[in-house]
Amino acid sequence: MAARSRSRVGYQAWERGFTLVELLIVVAIIGIIAAIAVPNLLNAVDKGKQKRTMADMRTIATAVEAYSIDHARYPVGVSSWPALKAIINPHFVKSPPDTDAWSNGWDVGASAGYDYTVASVGKDGAVGPRSGGATTQFDCDILFVNGQFFQWPQGPQS
Repeated sequence: MAARSRSRVGYQAWERGFTLVELLIVVAIIGIIAAIAVPNLLNAVDKGKQKRTMADMRTIATAVEAYSIDHARYPVGVSSWPALKAIINPHFVKSPPDTDAWSNGWDVGASAGYDYTVASVGKDGAVGPRSGGATTQFDCDILFVNGQFFQWPQGPQS
C-alpha cells in the first residue's frame, strides 16, 4: 500500500508541469515583447550617443574660446583634429575626447584666426550635406561653428 501512494504522488508532481503548447505560447509572448522593445532601445542608445557627441563638441569649443581669449584670435591654420588637440590640450582642456560617441574622428575646419568649425560625421561615419539647421537622422552631421551649433539633431530621429 505504501508503494502505491508513492507512485500516485509522483504522478501528481508530473501532472503539474507545463505542456509544450504552454511553453511555446510563453516564448511567443516574450518574442513579441522583444520585437517591440529592441528598436526603441536601439533608438535610445543612438540618441544618447548624439547627446554625448554634442556635449563633447561643447567642451572642445569652450577650450577654443578660452584659447581665443588668451590670444585674441582663434587658432590659425588648424585643419585637423591632432593639430587642434595639440593647441588646446592640456592648457585649455584636460584630455579632450579624440572621437565622437560613434568612434568617428572629429572633422575640424580650417581656421584663419577669426572662425572655427568642429564637426561629427554622425552614425554612418561619412560626410553628409551640411546645410545647417535641425536634422532628423542619426547619419546627419552635427556642426559646431563659432560658438554655436550650425547643424544639430532635433525631434525624433531615425
